[in-house]
Amino acid sequence: MEISLMLFGVLCALEAVLGAPRDPLAITLSGIRAEGNHLVNKDGQVVNLRGLNHAGTEFACVQGWGIFDGIYNSTLVEAFKAWKSNAVRVPLNEDCWLGINGLNPEFSGENYIGNISSYVSMFTDAGFVVLLDLHWTAPGSQLATGQQPMPNMDHSVDLWKSVATHFKNDPNVIFELFNEPYPDNGNWNSQAGWQCFRDGGNCPGLKFQAAGMQTLVDAVRETGATNLVLVGGLAYSNSLAQWPQYAPKDPLNNIGAVWHSYNFNYCNNEACWNEYIAPVASKYPLVVTEFGENDCQGDYVVPLMQWLDGSNHANYIAWTFNTWDCNSGPALISSYSNYGTPTSYGQAVKNYYASKN
Repeated sequence: MEISLMLFGVLCALEAVLGAPRDPLAITLSGIRAEGNHLVNKDGQVVNLRGLNHAGTEFACVQGWGIFDGIYNSTLVEAFKAWKSNAVRVPLNEDCWLGINGLNPEFSGENYIGNISSYVSMFTDAGFVVLLDLHWTAPGSQLATGQQPMPNMDHSVDLWKSVATHFKNDPNVIFELFNEPYPDNGNWNSQAGWQCFRDGGNCPGLKFQAAGMQTLVDAVRETGATNLVLVGGLAYSNSLAQWPQYAPKDPLNNIGAVWHSYNFNYCNNEACWNEYIAPVASKYPLVVTEFGENDCQGDYVVPLMQWLDGSNHANYIAWTFNTWDCNSGPALISSYSNYGTPTSYGQAVKNYYASKN
């Protein structure tokens, strides 16, 4: 009995020092930042993000019919809560934010910025973390109607100076500097690709002057913004093979790695994850800002989430809470009713999130 009481006392003392296991939805997410290979909040408590993408803000505006796709009011917040999510990723369109290249002012410029700001506040006021992701870009007078291999010097730097200035006082907002780089014709692990990734310039496979990730980090920090910044890798952010060697330098050391993982990617098995992803996750916060599978099932994503929750301390955000075709999306839901009617793939994600809270 004495030994048991002593052991109990030791365990209580350790719990006081290390902190008891916490429901990721029960602790504050304010002031989220990098510390070692974890994300922590303003109190230094470890934070684990389990979130959902909601697409639309990257394409509706440039297509000329709106700013959002599907629902975008408080019902969406309640749906995300019902899915046991604590983060939302919001994709941005470069032209729409900057109000350039002849876009309809109803859906661009100040109107776009105002709507995005209100949308972000709706989630942060509810305690969520919001990831702002530069999703669609284009150089010069070309309309930003899709993904590009790299950000451009024409507009992307100005975009981040503006976004960072706008949200630098919001402790729940994270900046994901560019969605899915694929320089050097999508090569998975070439030196030319990694050099372009970090330094920009005249890169193989590009017809414009690329802005490297170092330039974008510098642009954010020049505004005085201290927000956490996230940076992907090569091959649509599926390759982190040389990410530590080519990661941009952040004077605040408040930076994390982005990884995207789908069943149709090259790195889609545990052997590859252990070889190329785990080493990054052992040194930097890892945030999987997109994952999914295009067979409408959960056979890929459940083992992936289990691996991420193992010794890798990773964070993940599923693609996507939109009513698209389950195969081509891949979409988590088939309708917005009942806080989102899950597809089979969506049900696998929803069940797993519920099991962790």
